[in-house]
Amino acid sequence: MATNAVTPDQDVIALEVQIAAPPEQVFQAITDPSQLLRWWGQRGIYHSTNWCTDQRPGGPWRCEGVSDTDGSAYHVSGQYLEVDPPRLLVHTLQHSGFAGAPEGAKAHYEGWQRVLGWMQAFVEKGETVASRPPLSPSKAD
Repeated sequence: MATNAVTPDQDVIALEVQIAAPPEQVFQAITDPSQLLRWWGQRGIYHSTNWCTDQRPGGPWRCEGVSDTDGSAYHVSGQYLEVDPPRLLVHTLQHSGFAGAPEGAKAHYEGWQRVLGWMQAFVEKGETVASRPPLSPSKAD
């Protein structure tokens, strides 16, 4: 289960999750494009269609996908800052700027809680996008 730590000014969301799996397995789940495609997403919300990773300091990463609610395409991307398999992976995806926007902070927090839960269920139980029950769009809000 993910735990929430929000900065005192309510500007940055930080999550932490304890996963019952070897570090090597977790590292592979968050860096191997074929594994990322298997667990990142949920029917009824969105799903990934392509992951590219260059696992070295300065290397880029990119996820492309499709919304299951309206069919629109999305992508997120960044750069790896530190890579020390299987202990450390630092990259440039940070959500901040939520001071004065509690609903935005709540929505992003809930989204990251879902993503970390998907990854945890994948490494601990082998759960995938295909095996996970669909979520109705109203429950994703």
